[in-house]
Amino acid sequence: MKNILNLYFSIFLSCPRRGAIYVKTSTIKKQVKGLDANRYATKKTVAQGMLDIALLTSNASQLKYVLQVGPKHEFYTLLVVLISISIALQLLVGLLFVIIGGLDLNNHEDQPSALILNDVIVIFIFVISVINIVISAFGIEYSNSPLVLERLKFINNEYLKKGNSTGV
Repeated sequence: MKNILNLYFSIFLSCPRRGAIYVKTSTIKKQVKGLDANRYATKKTVAQGMLDIALLTSNASQLKYVLQVGPKHEFYTLLVVLISISIALQLLVGLLFVIIGGLDLNNHEDQPSALILNDVIVIFIFVISVINIVISAFGIEYSNSPLVLERLKFINNEYLKKGNSTGV
């Protein structure tokens, strides 16, 4: 990072409009050459993996909610299927991240495989995003309000039964 900032400031400060001289191209190449593609790719993969874990956790919570509500939910079957597909695709993407993380981008033999895997991952992530948009559109609520309503109905029925049996 320090090299990049030095490069930026040396180019900025060497602008002819400011009365300074140009930086030699060889200096720029030496400073840019310090960037490691493997390190960047690894950090990118880790960041994407963390986002995938967050989405996986969210989908697991949504699945738990839908299963708790049960078939009373208007779109029960659709949501269970979509959430299950989303979770399965996320696990597949996680596996592909592990595979692509083990490739050496500096090795010319690994580069075609890395490009193909990267494209496949992007397609899967797009599909996962679309599926999760559809899941959100069909009304996953993040509260247990339907369960609370069911519990209130049960309590009300029990109260009415007791009221009828005591002659009130």
